[in-house]
Amino acid sequence: MITIQNLKKQYKDAVVVDIPTLKIPKAECFGLVGNNGAGKTTLFRIILDLVRATEGQVSLEGEDVSKSEAWKYKVGAYLDEHMLLSYLTADEYFETLRKIYNLSEEDLEQHLSKFEELFNDEIRGKKKYLRDLSKGNTKKVGIAAAMLGNPEVVMLDEPFENLDPSSQVRLKKLIIQEKALSHVTFLISSHDLNHVTDLCDRIVLLEKGKVIKDLVDKGSMVEELNMYFGT
Repeated sequence: MITIQNLKKQYKDAVVVDIPTLKIPKAECFGLVGNNGAGKTTLFRIILDLVRATEGQVSLEGEDVSKSEAWKYKVGAYLDEHMLLSYLTADEYFETLRKIYNLSEEDLEQHLSKFEELFNDEIRGKKKYLRDLSKGNTKKVGIAAAMLGNPEVVMLDEPFENLDPSSQVRLKKLIIQEKALSHVTFLISSHDLNHVTDLCDRIVLLEKGKVIKDLVDKGSMVEELNMYFGT
């Protein structure tokens, strides 16, 4: 599904991403962890063609993401609030996306019904602009938007950050259900080791832009990460 080859991103003398090869197959729940400055968000931005690589390439089903637009219809992502239209209410934003994706009103309602528990009656039917929502509620809108339109790949950067404990549990439950029912490929970057190890089939640990661990054994995953982070 996603293939990374000889990928490097450099700012002046600082190399922030340096990955010779990495493959993420279809329907895998892929976790990306590392301390601040490890290159996680930069890697996500390169995959989404929001930042151009200095060297190498990222391909999605054989298409170089920097040279094609077609793959964008297959990918949903939420990295931060700058990806939203902050001058709209949540309802206006979802309606705008419905038209962009050419979905029926029934399609939209069916999709948003899956988020009813996560939204906790704080998102829809309100007159608040997105810019006036709490960080947690803004994130909920972004995640719901990222999963709209039946994408084959969903990329979420720190999805549990700013969510209260109940919302974190609800989100984790939602992702587990979604990946089981729709076989979506999830890429999740997170500092929350508990949630990411519960969710992900595989976890890659980045340090200064390099892959230093590629963990696929659920039995030893937690122990190895705890040893690395000293927890």
